[in-house]
Amino acid sequence: MSLLVATVPSAADERDPHLWLEEVEGEKALAWVEAESATTVAELEKVPQFQPVMARNLEILNSKDRIPTVGIRGAFLYNYWQDADHVRGIWRRTTLDEYRKAAPAWETVLDLDALAAAEGENWVWKGAECLPFEYRRCMVSLSRGGGDATVEREFDTVSKAFVAGGFELPEAKSNVAWKDADTLWVGTDFGPGSLTTSGYPRLVKEWRRGTPLAEARTVFEGKEGDVAVGATTLFTPEGRYDLVNRTPAFFRGTNYLVLGGRLVKLDLPEDASLDKFFKDQLLVSLRSDWTVGGRTYLQGSQLAVDLDRFLQGSGDFTVLFEPSERVSLTGVTRTRDSLLLATLDNVRTRLYRLRLGEGGWSEREEIPLPGLGSGSFGSTSDDDDTFFYSYEDFLTPPSLYLVPGGDLARAEKVKAGPTFFDAEGMRVVQHEAASKDGTKIPYFVVMPKSFEANGANPTLLDGYGGFEVPMLPDYSGLTGSAWVERGGVYVLANLRGGGEFGPKWHQAVLKENRHKVFEDFIAVAEDLVARKITSPERLGIIGGSNGGLLVGASFIMRPDLFKAVVCAVPLLDMRRYHTLLAGASWMSEYGNPDLPEEWAYIKTWSPYQMVEKDATYPRVFFLTSTRDDRVHPGHARKMVAKMEAMGHPVLYWENTEGGHGAAANNRQRARMWALVYAYLWMMLG
Repeated sequence: MSLLVATVPSAADERDPHLWLEEVEGEKALAWVEAESATTVAELEKVPQFQPVMARNLEILNSKDRIPTVGIRGAFLYNYWQDADHVRGIWRRTTLDEYRKAAPAWETVLDLDALAAAEGENWVWKGAECLPFEYRRCMVSLSRGGGDATVEREFDTVSKAFVAGGFELPEAKSNVAWKDADTLWVGTDFGPGSLTTSGYPRLVKEWRRGTPLAEARTVFEGKEGDVAVGATTLFTPEGRYDLVNRTPAFFRGTNYLVLGGRLVKLDLPEDASLDKFFKDQLLVSLRSDWTVGGRTYLQGSQLAVDLDRFLQGSGDFTVLFEPSERVSLTGVTRTRDSLLLATLDNVRTRLYRLRLGEGGWSEREEIPLPGLGSGSFGSTSDDDDTFFYSYEDFLTPPSLYLVPGGDLARAEKVKAGPTFFDAEGMRVVQHEAASKDGTKIPYFVVMPKSFEANGANPTLLDGYGGFEVPMLPDYSGLTGSAWVERGGVYVLANLRGGGEFGPKWHQAVLKENRHKVFEDFIAVAEDLVARKITSPERLGIIGGSNGGLLVGASFIMRPDLFKAVVCAVPLLDMRRYHTLLAGASWMSEYGNPDLPEEWAYIKTWSPYQMVEKDATYPRVFFLTSTRDDRVHPGHARKMVAKMEAMGHPVLYWENTEGGHGAAANNRQRARMWALVYAYLWMMLG
């Protein structure tokens, strides 16, 4: 199905000669894509680094020594796995005792390669929602080519087969969750008027087994301008909680608890996040200060309150976490009897465990990590306090730790990831750059062996700066082997807009302040030059999605500062972004271009509108996916066409599969990154 423009073009739009490239599967558009991609591939595959990087990428991605990430579901640990023998992947399981072994024995539950071959579909795995606590019945999500839209099908993990006559939904951006063994909460495309302007469900329905979807009972209706609505059931050892949520905009929402068939609104700030239910306690994190019950709770705090008392009007919360200037909360999960908190301290992870006893919440207990990198909690058990946690940093491969029964004294490293590059002689430092308004922007520098601050180092600057997503030190075999081991410097910037320092760090660059994130990125680039880590002739930048907008705006604003730009699955036409696919859902981040007062600031940094014929730009490499149904491929297509029409040399590659990740399997990922690094070495080497 072709995805056409979502609104009638304005007079300004009609003057855009490249609108036809928004027709995703239009014959003319696809012919253009094929020609542009072929020209780019032909050039980049001739770069000397391409073939060895491609081969090494494939070895790394298909390595059987990678840590198989698992989810504890009842008596089994489940894992989704792709390698050379399983291109589309297998869903498999083992036991905890078996998993502890160096070479566990795995039982295949679902083979995606076999399924795709049998059904003649290019299925891409998108996960499985299983019913606690038996975990026998699951709703499996399958995407054609990797897009966000999925087909939903009921699967039985005992018979290892799809359920004949079971729950099934056709391709759509659906929300499904189990209420009980015979009931689903469903949000999907029910026909005209059932979706929001962002393309997500506007209706929540309760669907009983054995009845037609058309007879599902409507539980809640959102507004057309909402981002989405949804429903879920949270299953805990203490009981179950049925919830309905309305999301009018990103980071804003209203939660309702289903009690006695009624929807009871939870009296929380609209921008608060309902995180967990734990031992009859409601856990909430705040994105703004909140005064309730005669007390003010600080933005970024984690709060707990007895649910029954809260429903009766109590505002007496216990503060489980309170942030400071450079310390923030990044995650919360639970075991049967413990609460697990992950925090960032100047972009270094710290992990804690809390317990709730008769006397209230006990003091938190820190879980030691082996370094100053990134840690996170993995899967937890419903049956006891068993949980996994992991650690990695730029130069240290991931390690996975098991805490059996919650006994930290018995914590053991059960898996260690392989070393994919020689880190001998490499160093990591953290610096700060002063942005235009004086804000200090931290960034990490990964230096290769024999690094000298002489301004001659090929350097890759990476950033994102949006949607409260933190950019953390991680071990990338691809970046390490294809870039740093070959003599390149890798830099990761912690820009405002991200989640490194809590919601305030994110909110500092919303809408009319969006220009500040580009100023942050440019300030880091200038600081790299000032420290003689690199020079403009050796500096490249990379970003995807919102990061694609970041690098797109940055090279337009400062074309003199960068020699290479990798702009992946980007937003670029900010005049029309809200009319394309999920774009309307991001207006709280960027602004509404249909409002003159908001377009007045958006147009000052929208790359598609800001590009000029008489400027001298670096030769940008744009890449996207035909199957990206989140950020419309028309952004990248139109930018390339416009720049080429102005006489600016560019490179373009569009994968026909992959969705927003631009690649659907390991071979596609290996090739995509080989093209990227071939381009970077061609431009910066």
